[in-house]
Amino acid sequence: MHKLGLIIRREYLAKVRNKSFVVMTFLSPILLVGMVVLIAYLTRVNDNEKRIVAVLNESTFLKDDFLPKPGVSFVALKGLSLEAAKDSTLAMGYYGLFYLPAGNSLERVAEGAYFYTREAPSTLVLERIERIVENRLREFRLEQAGMSPDQYARLGSGFELNTATFSGERSAKGINEFKALVGGGFGYLIMMFIIIYGGFVMRSVIEEKTSRIIEVIISSVKPFQLMLGKIIGTSLAGITQFVIWIFSATLLLVGALVFMDLDPGLLMGQARLAPGMEGAFAPGMEQALASGDVKVGEETLLVVGELLKIPMGMLVFFFLVYFILGYLIYASIYAAIGAAVDNETDTQQFIFPIILPLMLAIYVGFFSVFSNPHGPIAVGFSIFPLTSPIVMLMRLPGGIGEGGVPLWQLLLSILLLVLTFLAIVYLAAKIYRVGILMYGKKPTYKELFKWLKY
Repeated sequence: MHKLGLIIRREYLAKVRNKSFVVMTFLSPILLVGMVVLIAYLTRVNDNEKRIVAVLNESTFLKDDFLPKPGVSFVALKGLSLEAAKDSTLAMGYYGLFYLPAGNSLERVAEGAYFYTREAPSTLVLERIERIVENRLREFRLEQAGMSPDQYARLGSGFELNTATFSGERSAKGINEFKALVGGGFGYLIMMFIIIYGGFVMRSVIEEKTSRIIEVIISSVKPFQLMLGKIIGTSLAGITQFVIWIFSATLLLVGALVFMDLDPGLLMGQARLAPGMEGAFAPGMEQALASGDVKVGEETLLVVGELLKIPMGMLVFFFLVYFILGYLIYASIYAAIGAAVDNETDTQQFIFPIILPLMLAIYVGFFSVFSNPHGPIAVGFSIFPLTSPIVMLMRLPGGIGEGGVPLWQLLLSILLLVLTFLAIVYLAAKIYRVGILMYGKKPTYKELFKWLKY
């Protein structure tokens, strides 16, 4: 154990004293926060841009419908021909011209309507104009069928289903998806840590092997102790860097948002509208994010109450458990690969099978947990050792026990992780012991299988 402690200390100090490690420790939060602030600033600038559309309406319909919309405002042109209206629109620098011809019915007017622009028009502007005409056209058709404006207003009213638990407590919509996002964030951190610092372990082994320093070290310590010391030492250095990143990035982000007077809701709004994220937030939350209003409605209060119920202490504890076990499993594989090859180029054939379970855990986990956190796919991936550190964390924000993750699934997942770690460390040590002194030969999967028998 004394020798193992010395190896861990040596690996840790070698990493934290490295110039590139120090530079990236303090430069990465600055770059990350800078990117986030830039996105928020560009979003604000983009939202402040308002396109002006000229409207030439020769009909008797839609006279008072073109009111300012988010991102679009309208200017009415009167007493001009179509060609004169086009010239005036270009001369005034307006975004485009919406033309409505004369007609005895709204149907005929809508069929002959055109939107003229210098180039292909923005989808946002088209949707704004189409929605105005579409709503009025629908109302016109229903009036033709004998429906009054009051009846049409009642027809257009929406419906929101109230939800509650069997005990009578109201529940918020979309909160399960948001909980999965919280857990998915923790899982994503584990994946990134494994890929980044597992690669550090592998490169460290390759460097010592190619410089022949390993031949001196291996004469005084066992290969298993050396491998385990490298894994633990590198992970401690990574945790140190990670903690510094979190604190410094948080302080920088808060300071930058306050100094530049940026609204954090802009970033949340962009996340809500990102591909695959539609509907990820509860309706009350979506309304608050879209409007930027701080006033809290009943639905938003429900959302906040549900978020406060997320067991963050439990989640952080199991994050550490799954992080440690998951990292040790994958880092052992990375160390074995580093010992088996002579240079980093030869590792490419072995890297993809390692990353594949992590990618499956992120993407399959998100889709399965979002749709049904207790379905067979979500449960299976949260128990399978190579994917459980990520998928189980997506399910845990729902709690443990009734309504959450059954206790037996959680315990089985951790037990399988421990057993897998012991098995992989045992097999990786066999590869490490043989490969660390093997030079000049490009290993294959067949060769690695042979080394396991020695």
